[in-house]
Amino acid sequence: MDWYESIFELIDMRSFSNLWFWIALAVMWSSTSHWVLGVPWDTVTRARRADDEQSVADFEDLVRINSNRILFIVHESGLLLAGFCCFMLTMLFMLGFIYENEFCQAVFLLAFPMSLVGLLSFWTARTIRIKGLSGDALYTRMHRHRLMTQVVGMLSILATGMWGMLQNLTAGVLG
Repeated sequence: MDWYESIFELIDMRSFSNLWFWIALAVMWSSTSHWVLGVPWDTVTRARRADDEQSVADFEDLVRINSNRILFIVHESGLLLAGFCCFMLTMLFMLGFIYENEFCQAVFLLAFPMSLVGLLSFWTARTIRIKGLSGDALYTRMHRHRLMTQVVGMLSILATGMWGMLQNLTAGVLG
């Protein structure tokens, strides 16, 4: 066996039979659930339970900074960003599911749910700014955002797992 055959056996381009794809999927959703609007979830829980005002002020400052950053990005380049994301998702969908490219299917199944989380983050940041949330209302909004992100993640993992099993079963039978 040549060295390049060993490398290509280790780095299998068939995404759904590759362990690295599933590790990346788990890490992506774990990180997305932990970093709510760019704020670590332990900071949110520490501020909610803390008696000191510094933890609460740090939490509210982090939320304000990250919300303003998200809204600035959307305000400055939102239309261009939306067009590019729609183009990329459409291209990945067409190449993956119409032309049956498994790598594009895998990337689409990672990217599409993350685009939903991006929209959800914009919506939450906009709500926080418009309503001027702070204190318990801000904790509740962040918790709701995290819960919705986790629901999107669970549905994404379920859909990706089902599609991956289908691909692996049909590749084993047909290929």
